[in-house]
Amino acid sequence: MNFLLDTHTFLWFLSDDKQLSPKAKKTIEHSGYTKYVSIVSLWEIAIKMNKGKLELAMPFSDLLQQMDSNGFEILPVSFQHTLALCDLEHHHGDPFDRMIIAQSLTQQYILISKDKSFKKYANLQLLW
Repeated sequence: MNFLLDTHTFLWFLSDDKQLSPKAKKTIEHSGYTKYVSIVSLWEIAIKMNKGKLELAMPFSDLLQQMDSNGFEILPVSFQHTLALCDLEHHHGDPFDRMIIAQSLTQQYILISKDKSFKKYANLQLLW
């Protein structure tokens, strides 16, 4: 099975945050699953850090090593993802989340997210 972590899911997993659901944590820790973090999430983190809206317990440059040690793969943005974004309903206004949703739908990955507004997307597979 393939899973895509939403930005908050990725950060909460790395920081062992109690807001991460036990089901999400168990799924992420399962060695038989392939887990992706979108390059969009890394872009969002970098922008929020630069604006002073987000602080990490580690330097941004350590995220790649953390991803490697936890078995996460980076999901790049493809032309197919942007095509899906063009047709995506406007249930959600955040551009980062909208691209992550488009990626999940295009790849048919299960999206691990707490964001309740994501449930409005009919074909989106969610886990929390």
